[in-house]
Amino acid sequence: MAVNLSGRSFLKLLDFSSAEIRYLLDLSRDLKRLKRCGTPHRYLEGKNIVLIFEKTSTRTRCAFEVGASDLGMGATYLDTSGSQMGKKESIQDTGRVLGRMYDGIEFRGFSQDDVEQLAACSGVPVWNGLTDQWHPTQMLADMLTISENFNGEIRGRKLVFMGDAKNNVGRSLMVACAKLGLDFVACGPVECMPSADVVDACKPIAEANGCTVALTQDVNRACSGAHVIYTDVWVSMGEPDDVWAERIKLLSPYRVTSKVMGMADASAIFLHCLPSFHDTRTEIGAAVAKRYHIDEMEVADEVFESSQSKVFDQAENRMHTIKAVMLATLR
Repeated sequence: MAVNLSGRSFLKLLDFSSAEIRYLLDLSRDLKRLKRCGTPHRYLEGKNIVLIFEKTSTRTRCAFEVGASDLGMGATYLDTSGSQMGKKESIQDTGRVLGRMYDGIEFRGFSQDDVEQLAACSGVPVWNGLTDQWHPTQMLADMLTISENFNGEIRGRKLVFMGDAKNNVGRSLMVACAKLGLDFVACGPVECMPSADVVDACKPIAEANGCTVALTQDVNRACSGAHVIYTDVWVSMGEPDDVWAERIKLLSPYRVTSKVMGMADASAIFLHCLPSFHDTRTEIGAAVAKRYHIDEMEVADEVFESSQSKVFDQAENRMHTIKAVMLATLR
């Protein structure tokens, strides 16, 4: 059956069928080949998009801007200082204005409800660049990276998310794996497990696709035979600095180390959505090291810099997959 996503918004993967997600991954591969070959692909010449950023970003902003340029589109960047959204103008009114000027809207911010309202009011496709609940564009990059490292086949692989699995990345990975046939394991403290509503939504999807969803505190049990070990920062954007002490104590047993990678399959890869605190060469990394006497947080530097680490392939794939989302929904 042909897949047609024209005019659709991309807000969370629960809204998309397995076939639609696979279509976006196939389109991403095609666009990546064109980019690598230097073949022009300005398929959306003359269109314009607007990028709304309540939360800062490197990969998401650059992926949308470069992707838009490659496809022939103009892009306008709006941060909190460049828009009245939520201050003097409601989300609904902002959406109705932008929808008359632009062909598509990207939103990266806090509330999932905000991106849903933009989609409901603007009349154009809206793409979720990240909210506190979901991170769907990241998932496409992750699945493309896994596919590239396992001969194009991701069904039947085992992915383990280490640490705070209740965050937007952990939740989204559970959905992505369930939709595409990967066994998903959340490994972390009880306090950091995904909420019951997400687990309950994913389990029947996983069963229908021949895979499983599991939650555990046992690192060895989780990582044994895993094909992908994935982690994320311990404190997310927007959270107060005073949670560092608690998170370090809670999540240090779930740091991804060489010992952890050794529990996994010999072919296993390491993924991280970035940025990562694997050393002290950042302001936050240096401050945490000075205060709490640790040089690494969610992942050991030797793992991050190892041949198993595919984090920069993963980062590049944000561009190719975001480009696929824009092309599929705007053409």
